[in-house]
Amino acid sequence: MALPFSVLDLSPIASDSNGPEALARTVDLAQACEGLGYKRYWLAEHHNTPGLASSAPEIMVAHVAASTRTIRVGSGGIMLPNHPPLRIAESFRVLESLHPGRIDLGIGRAPGSDPMTAFALRRSQEGFSVELPSLIAELLAYVDGGFPEDHPFARVRAMPLEAPLPPMWILGSSEESAHLAAQIGAGYVFAHYMGPRRAMGAMRAYRENFRPSPSFAEPHAILGLSVICAETSERAEFLSWSSALGLMRMRSGRPGLLPTPEEGLAYDYTPNQQEQLGRFRRAQVLGDPESVARRVHELVGETIADEVIVMTSVHSHQERVRSYELVADALTTSASEPSSVGGARSQSGLRQPPQIGPT
Repeated sequence: MALPFSVLDLSPIASDSNGPEALARTVDLAQACEGLGYKRYWLAEHHNTPGLASSAPEIMVAHVAASTRTIRVGSGGIMLPNHPPLRIAESFRVLESLHPGRIDLGIGRAPGSDPMTAFALRRSQEGFSVELPSLIAELLAYVDGGFPEDHPFARVRAMPLEAPLPPMWILGSSEESAHLAAQIGAGYVFAHYMGPRRAMGAMRAYRENFRPSPSFAEPHAILGLSVICAETSERAEFLSWSSALGLMRMRSGRPGLLPTPEEGLAYDYTPNQQEQLGRFRRAQVLGDPESVARRVHELVGETIADEVIVMTSVHSHQERVRSYELVADALTTSASEPSSVGGARSQSGLRQPPQIGPT
């Protein structure tokens, strides 16, 4: 069976661009990926982050769904602690009404920003103490009437009543999120690029503890991968220096627009940053189409994933679209040619500057 592949888009803002242009490029990429055979196109949630235009995923889900015809569109994800659960239930029932059978509701627990911005979103310290399972239970109760009769919200329903809530997915990078997804019978998405060593344990925990639900009769696990694909491995490695420097700036408290790969390659990294970059690179999938397909299939085999969702962050929009084109072609080709995905780790042959170390 062919491996389904999807897109996670953070709407990156390149240093020679701006927010409105980044959002327009999101629509352009979504339309391209629909034609390339991608199954889903998910929009992320980030706040107060200069290099990302993805601050309102529910709005972009509506816009991308209206700008495409067949690809599923969803949130990747809505950071539920930032929002009243009723508002999310209403928004996604409306989206499902407008685009029936094409909407996904991906949910996460992280704030998607710094603590002060999270406080500005939630408006109270109490918002930091409510656990995600409680928020999800409240969201579902607005849909299925699950409040006790004496609950103050017992008569509150998310409108429109006739529209079902789209399939729910739990996003995470730990066994805790995997157990939550399994318990409520949701789909599960593991962010491999955030915690590669925890991937196998989380995916196993999800499958072993899964309880069927109306949306998911069986477990469905998606592996989230950071991927850059180019005609050659050397070109893919070069393009990756944009996200490398962007990450270092964010971790040092100086986030900015996505730099050029030339800036990333020329930057004087500290020893600590070099160590961080080594770990970052090991969690990425970089290379030419054949090596990328090989590594993706290795990771799918290790984690028993049902699907992969690809996040690609490079400075040039044209290079970004081209990367998704090459990934789609490589994964489609490898599905019909199993022998092309065997062999060693794809990154092993990549050239790296000496100070960063091998990946």
